[in-house]
Amino acid sequence: MQVLSMVWGILAIAGMMVGFIPCLGALNWLNIPFAGISLVISVISLATAREGNKGGSIAAIICCAIACLFGLVRLAAGGGLL
Repeated sequence: MQVLSMVWGILAIAGMMVGFIPCLGALNWLNIPFAGISLVISVISLATAREGNKGGSIAAIICCAIACLFGLVRLAAGGGLL
């Protein structure tokens, strides 16, 4: 489950980067829910991980949180949030 959450976190970061390209900012409307679902999966993965094996889940949580935060900032800067 940690691998899945890490892959989804990387995909969320990649989607956020594509959303920063001019004229593609509307992609953040799809990327933010994707990153939110990935964040939930990452938290579940962290809760079910063994004691010494939590690094991947923590990295995925950070990636998803960054993707959500910067995606919201990009939408607000582009006038996408009303």
